[in-house]
Amino acid sequence: MIFKLFSLPIRSLIKLGEKIQEEVDEELYDLVNIQQQLIELHMIYDMEEIDEEAYIEREQELLIRYKIAKDREKNEM
Repeated sequence: MIFKLFSLPIRSLIKLGEKIQEEVDEELYDLVNIQQQLIELHMIYDMEEIDEEAYIEREQELLIRYKIAKDREKNEM
């Protein structure tokens, strides 16, 4: 009984952490969101607001996330 009283806050904290992780993953690996970010990045580059090096670096980050998101989507099916 006492163990349950002490472990309840810890279990609640773990559940909260898991939920936060799910939300972060969902946002980070959302295909539509990544596609939109790629479009925006290209527009910013076209308007010469960032240099080519920054563009390539950010594009690579987004493409890696896109690949991970596609793999996750395949695994869910």
